[in-house]
Amino acid sequence: MNPFSTAPLFVALTAGMDRKARNRQALLACLYALGILVVFLLLGTAIIDFFRISIPGLRTAGGLIMSVIGFRMLFSTPAAPMTATPDAKQQRVEIAFTPLAMPSLAGPGSISVVLTATPQIRSVHPDDLVAVYVAVIVGMVITIGICLLVLRAASSMVRFLGQSGIDAMTRIFGFLIICIGMQFLLTGISDFFGLRHI
Repeated sequence: MNPFSTAPLFVALTAGMDRKARNRQALLACLYALGILVVFLLLGTAIIDFFRISIPGLRTAGGLIMSVIGFRMLFSTPAAPMTATPDAKQQRVEIAFTPLAMPSLAGPGSISVVLTATPQIRSVHPDDLVAVYVAVIVGMVITIGICLLVLRAASSMVRFLGQSGIDAMTRIFGFLIICIGMQFLLTGISDFFGLRHI
């Protein structure tokens, strides 16, 4: 997740709203993103089994997705300022789930990470599934809490950092996401060839 890259979008889409409405949209977006990730965490194994996806294949695909997202963030052009539409009520209905929750917060990268984590949890901690799942969900809640704080402070943050500061932070996070994606990719390829030799 990269709430810093979502902040300019959030500020632009909520420009015509008052403080209470902006905070409500931020809260709803974070709750939707948490729900999406929890669903994929709990049903990840069923999804993998239904589509007959191997774990190395999933890790490789997740690594490619994260790398592509990272490259887009790293080499992106600064976003042009968006103007608010006069219909604020319509914005209140639409922006919380999309584009804020999905794909801005709970996008393909974070979903692929959760899907990859599900079989790892089952293989490494088969006897403590409930405790580990609870711990992972608590970690998600903490992450979502950080996203909520960033979004609620987005207006002040954007004014403080400016467009160039937000762009710099987006590129830094993009580089880190590329590194994570490449590690996923290399691990998936290594596991694939390891399974073929067995």
